[in-house]
Amino acid sequence: MTARPIIIDTDPGQDDAIAILMALASPELDVRAITTVAGNVPQPRVTDNSLSLVTLAEREDVPVYRGCSRPLVRKLYTAEYVHGPTGVDGADLPTPTVEAHPMHGVDAIIEACLDAGDEPITVCPLGPLTNIGMAIAKEPSILDGIREIVWMGGAFDEAGNTTPLAEFNAYVDPHAAHIVFSSGVPLTIMPLDVTHKALMVERHVEHLASIDRPAAQAAAGMVRFYERYDIDKYGIPGAPLHDPCVIAFLLEPSLFSGETGPIAIDHWNEATIGNTYRSEEEGVGRATVMSSVDADAFFDLVIERVGSL
Repeated sequence: MTARPIIIDTDPGQDDAIAILMALASPELDVRAITTVAGNVPQPRVTDNSLSLVTLAEREDVPVYRGCSRPLVRKLYTAEYVHGPTGVDGADLPTPTVEAHPMHGVDAIIEACLDAGDEPITVCPLGPLTNIGMAIAKEPSILDGIREIVWMGGAFDEAGNTTPLAEFNAYVDPHAAHIVFSSGVPLTIMPLDVTHKALMVERHVEHLASIDRPAAQAAAGMVRFYERYDIDKYGIPGAPLHDPCVIAFLLEPSLFSGETGPIAIDHWNEATIGNTYRSEEEGVGRATVMSSVDADAFFDLVIERVGSL
């Protein structure tokens, strides 16, 4: 089996952390790089968290690159109110045993895609699309080296979680999202429509916590902290694991279903900025927008992979 080459672009975040651990535990995936982007918490915190996660997974061979510290146009909006001041509250992650690579994350994405050859890269953004949009704008020829982009972000038939219309990752950098949407690259989106159906309820957390392995213990602790916000806000029985949906899709695409069609994002009107929507207008992009998930099988996969580290 040839492992699928991927780049994870991320702003950890507890759910980002679990997605990263899943990917690092999966032999089907060749994680060529982790690039970090300001989002859930600022730089350099997201970079420190990513370095701690490769240390926890004993995957120090995976290089971590520090990416953009702010969105392309707007001021940075962060989510410590959800994730805590560290972004990964609930777990004592190890002190990193490696440092970030000196190359900027945007340039690392560009270099990897230009050098992809016969093995195009799957780009997996788990946060705002700043680094990806910047890479495409700086070097449009990278699109030939991208197999597809699988992004967690947006909300279509579901209400937003940051404004009534906008999901967090879309809201933080809608201008970068517009660049990605209109680039023509094959795009799969995991919006709130599907991630809010992937709730990690108590039996899942207990199962994860019962595994006497460092990564499983860290993941269970992070979920127990992270779930409080959504349980209080939505009255739901557990935490939606947004970002692990991206990795699960790469491993088991049959767990998800959705529709392919034209999409757009509002990136100018402040009243509706960050709103992702289906559109028949000229010049919009196309994406497969996922809307359903086999939640039980999804959590079996999450727990099996994280628990194996």
